[in-house]
Amino acid sequence: MLRRLAPALLTVLVVALGVAALSARPPRGAPQRTADFVVLAGVAGLRWEDVSAQDTPTLWRMAQDGSIGSLSVRSAHRPTCPVDGWLTLGAGSFAGWNGSRIAGGCPPAGVVVEQPDGIGANLPQQESVVQYNQQQLPWGTVPGSLSESVRCSVAVGPGAAVAAARPFGRVDRYAAGLPADPSALLGSCVLSIVDLGTVDGVDPAARAEQAREADAQLARVLAARPPRSLVLVAGISDTAQPSRLHVAVADGPGWERGWLTSASTGRDGYLQLVDLAPTALAALGRPMPERLFLGRPAISTGERTGDLTDAINAPADADREAAAQRTVSGGFFTLLAGVQVLLALAVLPLLRRARPHAGPTGPTRVSARVVGVVEVLLVAAALTLPAALLADAVPWWRGEHPGWLFAGVTALLVAGGTAAVRFAPGYANTLGPFGAVAGLTTLVVGLDVFTGARLQLNGVVGYSALQGGRYSGLSTVGLGVFLAGALLTGGWLAQRVHRGWRPAVMVAVGGLAVVVVGSPYLGADPVGAIALTAGLSVAAVISAGGWLTISRLAWAAMAALAVGIGFAVVDLRRPAAERGSLGRFLSAVGDGTGGFTVHRSSTANFETLVNSPLTVLALVGALVVWFALLQPWGGLMRLFGIYPAVRAALAGTAVAAVLGGLLDGAALDVAGAAAALVVPMAALASLRVLGHAADRTRPGTGRTRDDGADDDRGSGGAGPAGGGDGPTGGGGPLGAVHPRPISGPPASPPRSVTPPLTPAPDTLDAPDRPDAPDRPDAPDRPDAPDGSARPVTDGAGVDAQPTPERPADGAAGSPVAPAQRLSSDPEPPARADRGSTGVAAP
Repeated sequence: MLRRLAPALLTVLVVALGVAALSARPPRGAPQRTADFVVLAGVAGLRWEDVSAQDTPTLWRMAQDGSIGSLSVRSAHRPTCPVDGWLTLGAGSFAGWNGSRIAGGCPPAGVVVEQPDGIGANLPQQESVVQYNQQQLPWGTVPGSLSESVRCSVAVGPGAAVAAARPFGRVDRYAAGLPADPSALLGSCVLSIVDLGTVDGVDPAARAEQAREADAQLARVLAARPPRSLVLVAGISDTAQPSRLHVAVADGPGWERGWLTSASTGRDGYLQLVDLAPTALAALGRPMPERLFLGRPAISTGERTGDLTDAINAPADADREAAAQRTVSGGFFTLLAGVQVLLALAVLPLLRRARPHAGPTGPTRVSARVVGVVEVLLVAAALTLPAALLADAVPWWRGEHPGWLFAGVTALLVAGGTAAVRFAPGYANTLGPFGAVAGLTTLVVGLDVFTGARLQLNGVVGYSALQGGRYSGLSTVGLGVFLAGALLTGGWLAQRVHRGWRPAVMVAVGGLAVVVVGSPYLGADPVGAIALTAGLSVAAVISAGGWLTISRLAWAAMAALAVGIGFAVVDLRRPAAERGSLGRFLSAVGDGTGGFTVHRSSTANFETLVNSPLTVLALVGALVVWFALLQPWGGLMRLFGIYPAVRAALAGTAVAAVLGGLLDGAALDVAGAAAALVVPMAALASLRVLGHAADRTRPGTGRTRDDGADDDRGSGGAGPAGGGDGPTGGGGPLGAVHPRPISGPPASPPRSVTPPLTPAPDTLDAPDRPDAPDRPDAPDRPDAPDGSARPVTDGAGVDAQPTPERPADGAAGSPVAPAQRLSSDPEPPARADRGSTGVAAP
């Protein structure tokens, strides 16, 4: 009864862990009304490296008294040209200006502003711009949503007119430039938008001169600002490729000496361009439009301590790191994919020649030294992504040649991690490297997440603030590596306990991973948590043996669905401005705009699929597994038969990685990152299992541990003497000396044995024959009717234990092939159920 209820109980436990992790959210200060007037001042191209006490004294003093942050200027176009940036500011969502564009650059400003009455202005192009954003872009953006949310708005300059124009093109108040006394103009409406100019080019002297001009205009705005007003200064756009991070400063009541952040970034010191419109409305106490902005209101968080120079250096350094990350990451992943392909080609001949043959002829065994070198290379390949993540703890981007510095730091970390695994105490065991690499990977990524995921922000294997997709929690690559490491660690630990406890161990380890991935405090990836729940459920239900039946698959799907529904219910109960991605999607489905989200996700999946090097990793990994490791000579099926918990972990990883990538709009990137860890470790374990496929052992007092667990330490275990980690126990590299000699109970005097009618030299290696009691790799047999492992019997249903009346298995029997015989081995007993041998009466 308990066995039948186990899947349901495990499902309930996984669902409870998932919903508990996803329901709570970090406390954030709620945006409140803080001003009677808001002034948005934009400078296209302004970066933190342009700000100094000498060149921009006004902005310097404003930053010293107010809150600062790095601004990501993502829009519907790449790069975000000035007209795109102004349009996105006024829309509160990603928008783009229609018309022809220069490849890799920005077109000249072509905005037409008409002033028929001398008070306001009209933009005759606005109608076509609205249609372009509504019908041809995937965001469903409505330009002019900000001005539509207030009664009156002011625009100064052509860029500001683009931001302040209503959807039909009308600007309420307009001036081509600041008047001599702008007090009356800025005080005529609650919202004013001011174009302070542009800072562009690469010449430092020219940029400094343009920054001084913009700072002088800002000084006039601050001198004429209305009472109780909030002034936001932003580097509104890029001016050319590549994209950069820009300036964001807020000065006003409640914005003193802090760091800017918002719910859209979830990280202190980072803001998006789409956050400025909702910030202005929240400061004025105005309701948000019915169709919500993509951005979220900004708040000031934390006390900014220390000198302003040090505070400004932080976002400037982040900009340099993000720029270096963009140039290094593509080459890194391309090189990683190429190395993994070459390593897979090198492993194939070893797999075909790894298995000892029972007959007198067969392929020559590969040298143990060569196999040992290949195993070390497989460990190094699996540790490359965690090492690249750790490399961002060193400021390599500050050097003159950042790419080479990153490569050197990563290589040193890979060498150190590989040495730690190689000289670990359990390396000689078949699953020793498997468990060590999985545990080390999980530890590295987990510690980074627990400390704020600082290594993933602008990291080579993380996410870039320039892309505007993610600013906190787990990256796409981090999700793939972490879920693979967690599930493999769970499988390795589950294999070491009693069969009945394996699902519980798998759920315990995987459930903790679900909490880490889904919690807004940590991984902040609810979609990834749902995918991991599905993979964990699959792994848990088959970890004790058996196959993935329809009923077990149904329980796994129900667990993932229950976690998703539970989080959706919790998320929809929150205020609209505080909802996560899942709650916002369901809200969009409710108001009929969910198609935009589905379209964006499908578009992102396709673009990632055809452009990402991780797609190559995923496809190559799948080909290696299907056409090599899963073949009769590949060893993976034998590994699955001996270690069902490992089989369960690999199956769960495949489900979680594929599902997580598709739901997150990352195509095969999550699966590619997981494959970079899983495939090398599966190949290494298969090599070791094949290397001991024909070993002989005897059952003895150390054959089975008291708790029935499989051991990989070289003694004990639920398998042959030497445990579940290899038929001879040691399970080390091919050709390695066994850690302890094969021993067993004293042999009885030999009995009269009838010679076999038909020799069967490969009797010892029959993983697909459930009636072979003398196979040395039978700690677990998934071919039992109920999915559990079968005990070793003597062919008549009786446990093969040595008794005075009947010798132990291996005490007497038909001879084995010379390649399989040990000099100290007596002949094995005859098989009553095979018909090939007969035992004479005693």
